[in-house]
Amino acid sequence: MGFKKGDLILEVGHSDDCDITVREDLCQITGNAFLEGNSQEVVDGVIIWWRDGDGDLVDELMDALTYLSESGSIWVFTPKVGRSSHVEPSDIQDAAPITGLSVTSSISIAHDWTATRLVARKAGKR
Repeated sequence: MGFKKGDLILEVGHSDDCDITVREDLCQITGNAFLEGNSQEVVDGVIIWWRDGDGDLVDELMDALTYLSESGSIWVFTPKVGRSSHVEPSDIQDAAPITGLSVTSSISIAHDWTATRLVARKAGKR
């Protein structure tokens, strides 16, 4: 996922259904606990646990961008196909350009979760 020692990660949408192993592994890699939405820090990455019915993804991405460093990325974690509250990949692909983001990759992050990476589009790129 590209995180390294010392990185700060903002976590949004944490709930009881989130994968604890993924959370622990990322905190171990960075050496930092996740920051919460009330933080005022500039972060190296944002993790959004997103489920069908969570609201407006465009709004959530815009909020995440206010914390993100220029070189940071946003990872949207969604339940896999067949799991409760699954989110269609097209929902993320539709929301990304509205917020000035591009989808770069998707990976299986845990048994029940897929992670989709979004980054800011480069200025002047067409």
